[in-house]
Parts: sequence; C-alpha cells; structure tokens
Amino acid sequence: MKNRYDEKEAQAFVGAYSNCPRELALRVYTSRLLGAEEDLVLHGGGNTSVKCTITNLVGEAQEILYIKGSGWDLGVIAPQGFPGLDLAYLRKLRQVGELSDAEMVNQFRTHLLDAGSPNPSIETLVHAFLPQRFIDHTHADAIVTLTNREEAEKHLHAALGDNIGILPFIMPGLPLALAMAELHERNPGIDCIILKNHGIFTFGEDAKTAYDRMIECVSRAEAYLAKRAAGATASPVVDPGVVQPSVVLPILRGGLSFIEESGRRRTMQLAVRRNQEIIAALARPDAKELFVGGVLTPDHVIRTKNYPLWLEAAGLDEEETKAAVQSGLARYQEEYDQYFAAQTEAKRVARTKLDSLPRIVLVPGLGVVAAGFTGKDAGIAADIAEHTIAAKLLGAPLGPYRELGQDAIFDMEYWALEQAKLGKAKPKLLEGRTALVTGGGGAIAMGIGRKLLEAGARVFMTDINQERLETVCHNLADTFGSRMVSPLLMDVTSEEAVQLGLEQLVMQCGGLDILVPNAGIAHVAKLADLSEAAFRQVMDVNCMGVFQVIKGAIPIFKRQGTGGSIVINSSKNVFAPGASFGAYSASKAGAHQLGKIAALELAEFGVRVNMINADAIFDDGGVSSGLWDVVGPERMRSRNLDPEGLKDYYRQRNLLKTTVHADHVGNAVVFFASEQTPTTGATLPVDGGIMAAFPR
Repeated sequence: MKNRYDEKEAQAFVGAYSNCPRELALRVYTSRLLGAEEDLVLHGGGNTSVKCTITNLVGEAQEILYIKGSGWDLGVIAPQGFPGLDLAYLRKLRQVGELSDAEMVNQFRTHLLDAGSPNPSIETLVHAFLPQRFIDHTHADAIVTLTNREEAEKHLHAALGDNIGILPFIMPGLPLALAMAELHERNPGIDCIILKNHGIFTFGEDAKTAYDRMIECVSRAEAYLAKRAAGATASPVVDPGVVQPSVVLPILRGGLSFIEESGRRRTMQLAVRRNQEIIAALARPDAKELFVGGVLTPDHVIRTKNYPLWLEAAGLDEEETKAAVQSGLARYQEEYDQYFAAQTEAKRVARTKLDSLPRIVLVPGLGVVAAGFTGKDAGIAADIAEHTIAAKLLGAPLGPYRELGQDAIFDMEYWALEQAKLGKAKPKLLEGRTALVTGGGGAIAMGIGRKLLEAGARVFMTDINQERLETVCHNLADTFGSRMVSPLLMDVTSEEAVQLGLEQLVMQCGGLDILVPNAGIAHVAKLADLSEAAFRQVMDVNCMGVFQVIKGAIPIFKRQGTGGSIVINSSKNVFAPGASFGAYSASKAGAHQLGKIAALELAEFGVRVNMINADAIFDDGGVSSGLWDVVGPERMRSRNLDPEGLKDYYRQRNLLKTTVHADHVGNAVVFFASEQTPTTGATLPVDGGIMAAFPR
C-alpha cells in the first residue's frame, strides 16, 4: 500500500484549518488519507483521534481528546467531525469496573467541549486509555484476512514481526478499552495492536508516525498474502452456464420484498457487481465453501448480515428460477430465524427481530447481487461483498476460514449503538421503489422526477434527446445525488430500444415499480394541412410510445410479483381537444384509452394504471416544455401576446385562476404511485379546473 503522506499537503491543511489546534488539522489530513483507501476502511469504518492541550474559557490548560464522530466518513472528515472531550475525566473511567452502553454514551455527551458535537466514536475509551497522542484504527482487509484464519497469530507474527500486540475479538466499550490499555502497558514498545476479526490500531506522538505505521503494517500483510497466493496452485474454473439477468433479478427482487405489520410493502434496491474477478471467483469448484461464510469484521453485519445466500440459476427457465429463488430465500430465512431464537434464548434477552432476508446473494454466472432499502444501502453492501470475496480468495492458501462466533455476531448486529449508525428515520413514502419516467428531457419530467426523488424513489429518466436529458438529470442530481437519478437514452417508439433500456435499468437496480409514460411531441396543423408523415410521427411517440413502454414493463412486473404503478401523463386535450391540434389530441386520447385497457388487464398482477390530465405547463427551473416550444409561438401570434401574456391567458382561463406547475404533476404521480387509495383506471385533472375537460 502506497504511503501518501506529503509534507506540503499536511502544512496546507494546517493553514486551511488555522482556527483549530495544529494537531487537529494534521489529524484531519491523515484521517482523509486513511479514508481514501478502500482496502483500509469502507463507508464510515475505522476511527482516528488526537490528544491536544487547549486553554479553556477560564484560562486553564485542559487536555482534550478529539475523536472521530460516529457515522462520519474518514475520507471527507473535517474538524467538526471530531468532537472534543475532557481527556482527564475519560481516563478516570478506568476505575468504574462496569459501564453500560447508555451510561457510556451519557458520560461522553456530558463531557463534550461543545454540546452540539456529534456523538463520539463508540471506541472513544480505547483512544483515551492508550497514551499516544495520535491513534489510527482501520479494518484493513489484509490484516483482517490474516486474523480470520487458523493459526492467525502465527501468520500475523510471520507477516508483521514480533513487535505487535494481539487480542481476541472484544466488543467495543469499557472491556475492550481496559484490555487494550493493559496489553500496551505490558508491552509499551509495540508498534500496533491487532484485534482479531476486527482490525488494527497504530499510534504515535505525531500524525505522520501513526499513519506511517499503519501503511507499513498493512503493506507487510499484503506482501505476505501475495507471496502465499503466488505459490498456491491455480484453481480451475467451471463454466456455470447461462444466467438471464432480466429474469433472475426481478424474481429475486420480488422475493426480497415483504409486508410490514402496518400492511405496507417494503421493497429493496439491488446493486449488481460482475467484473471478471468476481465471475471467475464464483466459478471455482470450491466457491460456495470459500465465500458462504461469515463477515470479515462484525462491523459489516449491519450492512450485509453475517452470511450471503448462494443461488444457482444457470440454465434454469423462468419457472425453475422462481422455484430456486423461493426455496433459497425460504431456507435462508428459516436459518436466520433459528439463529435469532437461539441467541435470544441463550443470552436471555428480548430483541426486536430485524427482517430475515439476505443482503448479499452470490449467483454463479451473474455475480454479486446486493440488496438495500435505498440505492446507497445496496451500493454499500455491494462494496463490502466485493472486498470480502477478494479477501477470502487471497487468504485461501493460508488454510480454513475461521469466522467469528454467532454469539459475537448477534451482539454486534443487535447492538443499539451499532444500529444507530443506520439511522432511525421513518422510511420515505417511496423508499425502495424504482421509477422510470419517459420524456425525461422536458419540464413536466423535471417536476415528476423531483417529486419522486423527494418521496425516496430511485429514478431513471429517459429521452431521445441526450442534451436535454442530461440537463434535467444533472439538475436533479445536484439536489438528490447521482446515485438516485440516472439518464437512459431511449427511443420509446422502438420496441428494441425500449427492451434494451429496461434491461439496463434491471441490471442497475433489479426491477421496476413505477412507470410514468410521459414522452410526447406536438404538431400544429389543421386536418386539411396535416401530412400523413407528421400525423404518424405524433402517433408513434405519444401513443405507440406509451404502448411500447407498458408492454416492455409487464414482464418485469409479473416476475417481481409485487404489483406496481403505471401513471400516464395524458392531457386536458383528451376530453377537450383543440382545433389545429388533431394529431396531438388523437394520440393522447389513444394513449389514455390504452391506460384504461392496461388497468383492466394488469389488475390481476396488482398493477394499478391511472392517468393524469395536465394543462399549460410551460417550463420548470429553466427547462422548457417541448410541447410549448412548438405550440407557443403560434398561440402567441393568434392572440397577439408575449410569453408572459400567454402564461397569464392560460392562468385566467382555469376556474381556480392559478398557475399549474410541473411539481403539481409530480405530486399527482406520487399520490398514485404510493398507493394511498385502492385506485386504478382513474383520471386526475391537474389543470386548475377546465370545465370542458372534466372527466366523463
């Protein structure tokens, strides 16, 4: 592992954070260096600290421990991510003998320098009891790989030498802090302390020394593993056969959903990893034995559960795949329930059981499939799974894998302080749902996408115009993040293009819950002047496009078996057509009728189909409406109006005398998509009240 410490960069951090102690600025710098290495920490893992002396409010010198706040990511941490605590008081806690989790947190909170600071790391006492000024802790893959093998201590000493301390796994808290302090006091000259099945602590009197020792120890462990791997006999690869992702993933995603006590269905996002290394690893004859084992470090269990599900789907047809998924998930859930029951009984504790579904599924021929209630959760689980496979593969030549006992895993999985890292916010209305919005480069799509994202959905926007599509997606991503919204170039008039786009969507998140056919174009001409080519083009996009995306989505809905929602953006023109607007009005009426037919045909699968009739939405956030780009100039000329005058004309003609915004359409889509009422086949006007367009 490369040592990335640079003295000029370090001093730049000192200058940038001149309003805090110099040592803290350097602490931020080396923490970010550690956090940038995925082989050291993943998604908030690890922690770092520094001890400083400050002058407090009453002019007294006071020793302070600055330690990473719980939940902060070392890769982007700033000084405010290091809550400061009264170090002298923390050291006195060595005398108390016992300290409950609640009391430990209370002691931390009541001895902060700033009451508004984040909660300190749950390993604060370890950092307080060790004497060095700078302490670094990571879950380095190479170190943990060595600790999870038979004869772990032999391998650790062979890799790192004898000037190290080793402890068995101990839950974070006072017992671990005491054990670490006592070990160091017996061996004051050691370079590091390794906690089996967990990670490594290095330390020093300055930031560079602690960091250098971490990189050196990890580099030695990596070199030791690489040398053993180079001398091992290469494993043969067995061709698992053909796996159909477009079949397997929606079926699996449906199986990973469940109904809560409230009656609400929870669905998950999937993340697929299938690079050459993963495909080859899962194709080994011993792959199941190698990879269906416990986590590398118990910190991962809240993200991935302890075990992955092994699913063989190669060569299976759709019904066989469904049976394999159902039996595999049933077996996994039964084993998880048995584990939960056994642990609560043995420990004589009462806990609220988490769902018993896997978060990692290993599918030979397909790759790693990770699940999470949000795309971020699924991505984190996938990252951990990818590192776990690589680590277990690299450690295989050292002998059998020795996972941590289930009693310790249970303690970590159901530890309130660990679960707090995931947050306890109430799930958003559409959390876990995936939406596809066609016509994604226009103003109405912007409002629909924004409201779906606010409700927690993962959103794919499609359009044939790449520039307009990217503009909308970038605008939405600036607010909601690139993980939540993705562009898909798609020609909705082409069956092949729609099929390809849906396959890409399924590969990215596993399936589809909400389909919003929104793509539309306009053409202004009286029937006498309307060319056949223009009429066909409008019908192809506005009517055939709706048909193509609905037809393409039906197999996904069926395979998932979790219902779904189709919300067609029709138009006020369905009920109140306009002169010189025959192609548009006819195409929208056709799409509207298709929606009603779809409502009739898809109800047996739990798919609801509803329509929204919107009117007079000109733009949104600088993105224009393609329809009004075409229609607007003619309407302004005929009424002798400027753009603002035209908007006011349409505002004044509706009963409520109001401006209709794209967000209003988005709100209507979310209402239907969230299934708050048992409604299908309905039409909801979003037009301010146009009497001639009342549904009838």
